[in-house]
Amino acid sequence: MGSNTVHLLVVDAHPGARPLPAYSHKAELRLAELLDEHGAISDAGVDRLVGTIADALRVSEDKGAEDVLPFATSAVREAANGEAVLARVEAETGVRLTVLSGEDESRLTFLAVRRWYGWSAGRLLVLDIGGGSLEVGYGMDEYPDAAVSLPLGAGRLTGAWLPGDPPTPEDVRSLRRHVRAEIARTVPEFARLGRPDHAVGTSKTFKQLARIAGAARSAEGPYAQRKLRRDVLEEWVPRLAAMTAAQRSTLPGVSVGRAGQLLAGALVADAAMDLFGVDELEICPWALREGVILRKLDLISNEAAPGAALTRWTP
Repeated sequence: MGSNTVHLLVVDAHPGARPLPAYSHKAELRLAELLDEHGAISDAGVDRLVGTIADALRVSEDKGAEDVLPFATSAVREAANGEAVLARVEAETGVRLTVLSGEDESRLTFLAVRRWYGWSAGRLLVLDIGGGSLEVGYGMDEYPDAAVSLPLGAGRLTGAWLPGDPPTPEDVRSLRRHVRAEIARTVPEFARLGRPDHAVGTSKTFKQLARIAGAARSAEGPYAQRKLRRDVLEEWVPRLAAMTAAQRSTLPGVSVGRAGQLLAGALVADAAMDLFGVDELEICPWALREGVILRKLDLISNEAAPGAALTRWTP
């Protein structure tokens, strides 16, 4: 359950094998945009969330899923009424959501990227722009040596900083300054570790930005190499700023539901690539969901007890 989407991914998975997607069911709720003035998820948002999770649970049963790994990210983690939302979801659906911390998100996404590219990729820098947060991870191993989560998700920023459609130039400049100041505070922690051998972007935002910049279509499959160059992204930022959400939705690979957030995502991507000194990102098809699945399989392999917490990191 992310800040943009409630996504059920059914996979054929067992220890030692690559998880194979078998069925996907999703609904765009954009919870990061459904916060009231007190930072709480609105009653209407909670109603939609409960109904969507109940639907997803029925689909999982229909598809014969043997186990369910329900987890939530920043939208619930940072909501003022997060505990109440979790309690209501469990009371009405029987689903107990594990709320991942920002560091957990970064570590699990990093694990998925490492498994996709392998050890030969060397030192990885991984950037992930979600609806509610930006995750950054860096390291040589399966889990990052440095990991941070910043409240710079595309949905959150759009709702708080870009009310116009299209937004005013003043609002765009203000958001750009805010994003760069937030990211710049974290750069020294990563700079001391040296330059990465491989820079990777994950998440729908990076996939859409790469697509409008000329990357292969999703229909060409997960093994088609997709990249995003910063110089091309820089050219797209002012063009996206001048468009309405409806106009952005006509761009290749951009969905109607996420078109309104694309500018904020582009500003975050541009700032992160610039401040971390990245000229080009490779787009990885695996991200947080796959990291959760891989970690679960690792726990099974290690004969972990059923229901072990997703956040248990001891090998």
